[in-house]
Amino acid sequence: MIKVLHFDKQIIVCEKPAGILSQADSSGARNLPEVLKKETNSYYVEAVHRLDKPVGGVMVYARSKPAAGILSAAVKEHRMQKTYLAVVHGRPEHDSGTYKDFLYRDAKHCKSYVVKSERKGAKEAILHYEVLDSAKSGSETLSLVKIELETGRTHQIRVQFSSRQMPLVGDERYGGAADKCPIALFSHRIAFSHPKTRENMEFSLCPPKVFPWNNFKI
Repeated sequence: MIKVLHFDKQIIVCEKPAGILSQADSSGARNLPEVLKKETNSYYVEAVHRLDKPVGGVMVYARSKPAAGILSAAVKEHRMQKTYLAVVHGRPEHDSGTYKDFLYRDAKHCKSYVVKSERKGAKEAILHYEVLDSAKSGSETLSLVKIELETGRTHQIRVQFSSRQMPLVGDERYGGAADKCPIALFSHRIAFSHPKTRENMEFSLCPPKVFPWNNFKI
């Protein structure tokens, strides 16, 4: 069963499990909107933002077309606040800061790269981070990082940290070691205005207490 944090006629706020698609794609693989339709007896469930398949955490879905339009606009206009937690190999040089890059998405290989701005198809990617803690795991240092996205590019967090030699734990696609654990990235908090009542809504969840998250107090 999917953990539902809030349910009304316009929206569903829930915890997306790692390993399931956040929206349907051409593969026909199991996806969260279809699961939510069955489990909540909903006729309409539409994704207004997304998480990578290996990533879990809090998400909001629309239960009506008007709500989907309003929430999608909020995402596009950066009025929906999304906070992530990640565990990276190493430690950023500064305790907090901003990363700005241009990312190019190779759709054929489902991978993104940091590139020069002159490349056709490259889009600016901006995130703000804060180091919450660091810990030793064997002979290496791991860091717990809080991240606020200013843009929402494909694999943005994973690529921007990897390009600075700090891949996310478990993220073999972008240079992480074979840690035998899911990618250490979690959608921790989401805040937005309700599409109908305009009430300020905020929801948060913490990652599971397993490696590498269990190295830190969250």
